[in-house]
Amino acid sequence: MLSRLPDGFTALVTGASGGIGRAVVDALLESDRPGRVVGISRAGHTHPDPRFESLALDVGEPDGVAALEQALDTTPLHLVFNAIGMLHDERLGIGPEKKLDDLDAEAMSRLYHVNAITPALLLKALQPGLKGRHPAVVASLSARVGSIGDNRMGGWYAYRASKAAHNMLMKTAAVELRRLNPQVSVACLHPGTTDTALSKPFQARVPADKLFTTRFVAQRLLAVLDDCGPEQSGVFLDWAGEPVAW
Repeated sequence: MLSRLPDGFTALVTGASGGIGRAVVDALLESDRPGRVVGISRAGHTHPDPRFESLALDVGEPDGVAALEQALDTTPLHLVFNAIGMLHDERLGIGPEKKLDDLDAEAMSRLYHVNAITPALLLKALQPGLKGRHPAVVASLSARVGSIGDNRMGGWYAYRASKAAHNMLMKTAAVELRRLNPQVSVACLHPGTTDTALSKPFQARVPADKLFTTRFVAQRLLAVLDDCGPEQSGVFLDWAGEPVAW
């Protein structure tokens, strides 16, 4: 697992109580290589492994980001895995748009905030732990529907655009972070259709062999990251390690 990272490496996972985030935490702790795994979620959650540390905060809010900075201080980070994402919210009446008439400014702003702005501000906050000369991998969940080149079906305006913005922000951050630490690599990852709350309303037409378990996805994405060295920084890859068109 993540052979480029040192034994006893420190990992940070955001969205750690969600489907993929929790599975990534579990997969990391199944290995004896991590020395510390920090899970970030709004409510927090527990894990029996003593290497796990839960931080209950919202990195989408300034207070949460400030609390995260204070908790980590300048701790060197070797793996940052951002599993935060939003496609729909029944309580807020937010769902994928089918046509231009469905566009709503507040809903679009919310998806931009969660899917693009929050991951970028997270990297801003984590800079002290990423600077230096230590090997580090930054991974952030994207989606194939955020690919401009692959968009043939239309619809889902806000989600597509927010993920495209996410990809540009991560690609741009990869350039700067390489200057701050030549051993950093940044990857945008498409997990495939995963059996989580995010995809639940849209699973009916997904073939059984294309609906992945969170455990499978976590293991696959960590394997993909194992091949992401500094020379590949700024890539957009799917769960199988194949490049996704920007």
